[in-house]
Amino acid sequence: MRGVLPPRRPGLTAETAGPLYIGSEIYRHSSYGAWHPLRIPRVSTVTDLARALGWLPAERFVQSPRAKPSALHAFHRPDYVAALLEAERTQSVTAEVRDTYALGTTANPVYPEMYRRPATAVGGSILAGELVAAGGIVYNPAGGTHHGMPARANGFCYLNDPVFAILSLRRNGAKRVVYVDIDAHHCDGVEAAFGSEPEVALVSVHEENRWPRTGALEDRGRGQVWNLPVPRGMGDGEMALIRDRLILPVIAAHRPDAIVLQCAADAVLEDPQSRLELSNNAHFAVVRAVMGMAPRLIVLGGGGYNPWTVGRLWCGVWGVLTGQDLPERLPEAAQGVLRALRWQGPRREILPEAHWLETLRDQPRPGTVRDVVRQRVEALEGRLSAWV
Repeated sequence: MRGVLPPRRPGLTAETAGPLYIGSEIYRHSSYGAWHPLRIPRVSTVTDLARALGWLPAERFVQSPRAKPSALHAFHRPDYVAALLEAERTQSVTAEVRDTYALGTTANPVYPEMYRRPATAVGGSILAGELVAAGGIVYNPAGGTHHGMPARANGFCYLNDPVFAILSLRRNGAKRVVYVDIDAHHCDGVEAAFGSEPEVALVSVHEENRWPRTGALEDRGRGQVWNLPVPRGMGDGEMALIRDRLILPVIAAHRPDAIVLQCAADAVLEDPQSRLELSNNAHFAVVRAVMGMAPRLIVLGGGGYNPWTVGRLWCGVWGVLTGQDLPERLPEAAQGVLRALRWQGPRREILPEAHWLETLRDQPRPGTVRDVVRQRVEALEGRLSAWV
């Protein structure tokens, strides 16, 4: 964990300052490429929206440091980190590097900031663990890259910042951690890191038969792993059931010193990378429910591939964390941020729906609580009862 830049404002803590927001301009000025799903602006949109709403005063914004290569060796292999640095320097990879480390692939392309951008997200997550050492809440919307593996890029993730958030928490005094992941995709990299450690409980709610096709209901690791694959079409009602009967009971039973919540935006109805049907209200409810269940809380971003839904959801998460009333209709300055976005699809520009421009909160999408979801939750409840 050594080798990360120190906080820009020594002495600042989330305990004394209240919820803190970690950001960087690198996310505004870098892109995975013209046709990659992560070509869209995400963190910069959240930052601009929060400022337009008056929710992000200067004293709550913390500039993200960039993790140095030596800090990354706490999880990633030195040869992989060296290959990532060299790929950024030369803007090229050999066939051997591509095959060995999955760099320069369609999913994990070569682009100008391919080391600096993910290393900034890792630096933010390491810093988050330091800022909540005495308690508090930190939000790092650029984080959540949960697929990164020790020696290869994976699923758009070159580095695994949630792993470093957990390592930082433990290094700064948190003995027991719960990691909750509500991304549409399973957190395979985080499970690879902590699936055998009983002090870290992992809860993942993800779409079944969706890449990376890991995280089966029966997969338990050797530690406290709670995987819940859900069928396509999950709505707010099913997520409420999962929240109340799985996520919150696991947290309560584990009695954590810290919670890390990966709050991806790709499980909402309008996202092109899943077939789930949540509204962003489901995410806000999970955030609100876990607040106060541990003295330390780190909230991360993750997946999300529609620029309007990502910006609105992640800005709303910041609003929940800071106790804001989410407006029924956005003021003109905030609407201006959303109206300025462009989303070019493979064949045409994708135009926004009206409510993507005018509101922060979606209309609820309760859906139906299906028997298959209820049965899977009950199966995990049985395991939890035996554990407790």
